[in-house]
Formats: sequence, structure tokens, C-alpha cells
Amino acid sequence: MSTQPQRAQSRTEDLEVNSLTEAVIGAAMRVHSALRPGLLESAYEACVCHELVKAGFSVQRQLALPVVYDGIKIDAGYRIDLIVNNLLIVELKCVERIVGVHEAQLLSYLKLRGKNVGLLINFHVRHLRDGIRRFVVGQDWKSVPL
Repeated sequence: MSTQPQRAQSRTEDLEVNSLTEAVIGAAMRVHSALRPGLLESAYEACVCHELVKAGFSVQRQLALPVVYDGIKIDAGYRIDLIVNNLLIVELKCVERIVGVHEAQLLSYLKLRGKNVGLLINFHVRHLRDGIRRFVVGQDWKSVPL
């Protein structure tokens, strides 16, 4: 049995995730340029979601994320800010600076949801490019430069 179709599918999915990443970053930059820092996370989340839906993407917002423990799903109150096209998890923040617990949160969401790529975007920065981190599973759980 050949693995060629699997590799082709993997490459296609990689290209789609890269394209989604670019689209989300573009939407976030438009929102940040219009609203600037200083609002609540929920305002940025709603506006980024609006931009993505307007562009034709499928977006799930505040998706419940249960924890599987002892073979059962337990609602522990976790919510994923955005999932775009069921491939990319986006976690938004409005904090002075991103710290390890924010990164751990996104990495946990990726693991629990079985996704490979996530964006952590902090809107409480002067230039949004300084508040964006991309994480890819399988690369030692580290952020990857954009």
C-alpha cells in the first residue's frame, strides 16, 4: 500500500493551514488597525470572527472543549476562542505580555482538540506583528517564527 495519497493530503492540508494562518493574521491586523489596543478580548474576537466570515471562512467561536479523563468527557469550562475551517485554533489575548501560561493554554487546546497549528494573538500591543505567535505540533511544541 502506497503512502503517496497520504503525503499529498498532508501537503494539501499544510498549504490550507498556511493560507488560513495568513488570512487570520490579515483579519487581526485590520481589526487592530481600526480599533487599536485598549478594548476587551471579546470585542477583538467578535470583529476578527466577522472579518473571517465575511471572507468566506467557516468560524466556530467560543467552542466548548471538554477534558477527557478516565475515559469520559468532562466539561471543565474551557472554551476555544476561534477555530477556522476546523483546522486552525486561534487564541486571542489582551494582556501586557504573553507569558508561558498563555502558550501552555494554546498547546493544551491543540492537544485536546487534535489539531496541529494554532495562533496566539495579543491585541494589547502597539504593533500587532509583535503580538503574534504561531505554534506547530511536532516541532517540539515551540512557537514558529512567522
